[in-house]
Amino acid sequence: MSWFRERKVLISVASVLVGFLFVVLLKAQGLVGNPTHQEATLPSLIQTEQENQQLAADNDKIRQELAKYTQGASASALALQQLQDSRMNAGLIPVTGPGIRVTLDDAQHKGKNDDPQNYVIHEAYIRLLINILWSGGAEAIAVNGQRVLGTTEFFCSGPYIQINGTRQVPSYVIEAIGDNRNLQSVLHFAYTWDQLGEFQTMYGITRQLEVVNSLHIPAGTMRKIQYAQPVKEGA
Repeated sequence: MSWFRERKVLISVASVLVGFLFVVLLKAQGLVGNPTHQEATLPSLIQTEQENQQLAADNDKIRQELAKYTQGASASALALQQLQDSRMNAGLIPVTGPGIRVTLDDAQHKGKNDDPQNYVIHEAYIRLLINILWSGGAEAIAVNGQRVLGTTEFFCSGPYIQINGTRQVPSYVIEAIGDNRNLQSVLHFAYTWDQLGEFQTMYGITRQLEVVNSLHIPAGTMRKIQYAQPVKEGA
């Protein structure tokens, strides 16, 4: 009888230990816990999730703003490039590059019986040579440092030639940037260039051609517009 009681007590103690160990195991696995602690943790998890959602929304907004900025920057860069190209084509930017230099000068001595006009350089010679150089692919031209634009005038006024409102006297130096070979070829095939060569032989004027690896041509000046107005679309 005593043995039976001892066995019963041992079984009871073992059951308590197994139950205790089971509870400890459940707590370790997170299956059993303090309800109060779980209730306190739940709002924190909800707040964290809301913060994550807000951060995701902020990131989307930042990406959209960045995309708009990138598009705006690209449009601005394109506009600046177009403006630079327009100024370049209009001759409002100083340029440098290879090309040729043509020097024309009056004769040092004039004949007594010949027409004195044969011994001087006329504005017509300069205008013709400039047109020939344009046709040969010249990208920029200057005469005595005066940039040749679409509004540049050439006319004789006694002992000087007026260019861009300035008075220029001989010698006249024409500089043109472009392909050296093309510019030389177009000159050698031009009647005006041959005629100037004949005048050089007959009357002693100067006609000189140089190939230059690096020319520097200044910017032109924009003319002030007072009366001309752009035509509105649909007008």
